[in-house]
Amino acid sequence: MTIMAKILFITGPTASGKTGRAVDIARRIGAEIISADSRQIYRGMDLGTGKDLDEYGEIPYHLIDIAPAGYKYNLFEYLRDFDRARADIEHRGKMPVVCGGTGLYVESVLKGLHLPEVPANHSLRASLEGKTLDQLTEILAGMKCLHNTTDVDTAKRAIRAIEIATFYRDNPSAATAAAPDPLTDAVTIGIDIPREARRNRISSRLKARFDAGMIDEVRSLIDAGINPDDLIYYGLEYKFITLHVIGQISYREMFDNLEIAIHQFAKRQMTWFRGMERRGFPIHWLPWDLSDDDFAAEVMKLLSNASDA
Repeated sequence: MTIMAKILFITGPTASGKTGRAVDIARRIGAEIISADSRQIYRGMDLGTGKDLDEYGEIPYHLIDIAPAGYKYNLFEYLRDFDRARADIEHRGKMPVVCGGTGLYVESVLKGLHLPEVPANHSLRASLEGKTLDQLTEILAGMKCLHNTTDVDTAKRAIRAIEIATFYRDNPSAATAAAPDPLTDAVTIGIDIPREARRNRISSRLKARFDAGMIDEVRSLIDAGINPDDLIYYGLEYKFITLHVIGQISYREMFDNLEIAIHQFAKRQMTWFRGMERRGFPIHWLPWDLSDDDFAAEVMKLLSNASDA
């Protein structure tokens, strides 16, 4: 079977089994994996981000554990590092398999987006300091359409998003130079998991990660000198567990609120993917519970039918 596509994306909501699927496909076709997860970038943040590194076995992976915890990695850096990783993989005659559920990353790569580096605007940051998250969200909404809700997860994220939007407003030539060049050689697979099955997997996986020591992981990051506010910035597990570790919420509040937040996050992921389809990026949805052989057969069929045109 001749493979026409040059790059494969495997995406879907959290707890849908993306990593296992990507590793199995990579093993079958001799590919390497590029992560499209915005939090697996960070070293030491393992249980909370669901890296599941033991699943990879002998399969090489890229863009995991490339930045220290506490760092604020951004989309510009991801696109830069993605291009380098893809070139490296293809130089060795391998196919990249992109695996992850960060819709912004997946869509930006498929779109062929190129971004200039946006420098810090210290005077703007100073003028925004002290504003509430609601106020910052209102400011940002007046500057752009809020497709990416993670921009306003925290005040720090919102300020950075305003900083970037301000840069583009004040430097229109930068936006022109960054005109996208959509990929024409990609196949995107989505893991289709029913809502109730997804909720059950999220809940059972969350309990397993607490049993594996997720609270200790967060505590060790704080003990290593990571500012709690920087961990809260990452959201979800790191937000709620940090609030518990520093004594602001009880264990029960932490667990219940985190479980709710992850379910809401998965729902937002699906909203993003449906939006991608409306914006012209086709996703081939395959049932989450297909056997490995049946899943691989469907993927190979899609890869062989892909066109470079």
